[in-house]
Amino acid sequence: ARAIVFKPKILLMDEPLSALDKKLREEMQIELRQLHDTLNMTTVYVTHDQKEALTMSDRITVINDGKLMQLGTPNEIYKNPNNAFIADFIGESSLLPVSVNKSQISFGPETIKTASPPAQDGKFLLVVRPEKTFVATDKEEGVNYFSGVLLDSIFQGESQLLVVKLAPLEGEEQTLRVRVPNGSITQEALPPVGEPVTIGLKVADSYLVS
Repeated sequence: ARAIVFKPKILLMDEPLSALDKKLREEMQIELRQLHDTLNMTTVYVTHDQKEALTMSDRITVINDGKLMQLGTPNEIYKNPNNAFIADFIGESSLLPVSVNKSQISFGPETIKTASPPAQDGKFLLVVRPEKTFVATDKEEGVNYFSGVLLDSIFQGESQLLVVKLAPLEGEEQTLRVRVPNGSITQEALPPVGEPVTIGLKVADSYLVS
């Protein structure tokens, strides 16, 4: 408040909400956004809370080890991360190793399709956002499918988080996190823990990072 009295051209805020509890922090994020719009003042906001960065920003700069990794709108950063670090750091994601050979994308024995064809051959990571996945009962066009075993099913209020173990790849276990909105599927329709399950990911929501 003292800084705003002088009407500076730029306001720097260095993790101002870090000492608050989660509920109050979320309320203050909205208050600060409204204050910013009222004052129409350029604000540089530093935070290590990724969700807070998405909530507060018109543009985000991701910095790692002193290097600028990506600059863009929250939507651009979330949907089109430049690399695996950003895909993992901003929001939840499962990163599955895939190989590309002559534009064919392989995850183990399975062929994967993506929204944009890869520009070159090599090793990449398929970014799987939990909220973009779903429990599949029937197979349809335009969807990538992953078969595994349900390791855990966690009730989180507005959603159910499923942890699915996929077949090992190159000696390493692979897991998927699947977020199912409560109300979109009944508890009875969810597979029991320990049972096989098939997870779907639309091709339109499938993309690779290096």
